Amino acid sequence: QVQLVESGGGLVQAGGSLRLSCAASGRTLSTYAMGWFRQAPGKEREFVAAMSGGSTYYADSVKGRFTISRDNAKKTVYLQMNSLKPEDTAVYYCAARLWSYSGSSEEYPYWGQGTQVTVSS
Repeated sequence: QVQLVESGGGLVQAGGSLRLSCAASGRTLSTYAMGWFRQAPGKEREFVAAMSGGSTYYADSVKGRFTISRDNAKKTVYLQMNSLKPEDTAVYYCAARLWSYSGSSEEYPYWGQGTQVTVSS
């Protein structure tokens, strides 16, 4: 069992940056694949980035702009978001699943409450 709490969302102008954090409690973070997903109003939840072992995975829409990283000692996962665009506006969720990567939100049993990111044009 793992509990996740996101932070770091907010309002930023287009072209700006934000760093989201996901603090985990419970079991050691190193045994989990960690993912970030987002959901904009009226849209389905979509994959943003994930990390499993030493590998990282990104949606095409954020590749080159977002970076996922983790600090296992602090049990925290980060999403550094640069060159933000208005279309990045969404609620961002941190998620965890045991061991291996998945790009499907349905395969992640553990979720945080979400943090709002709003990018103004």
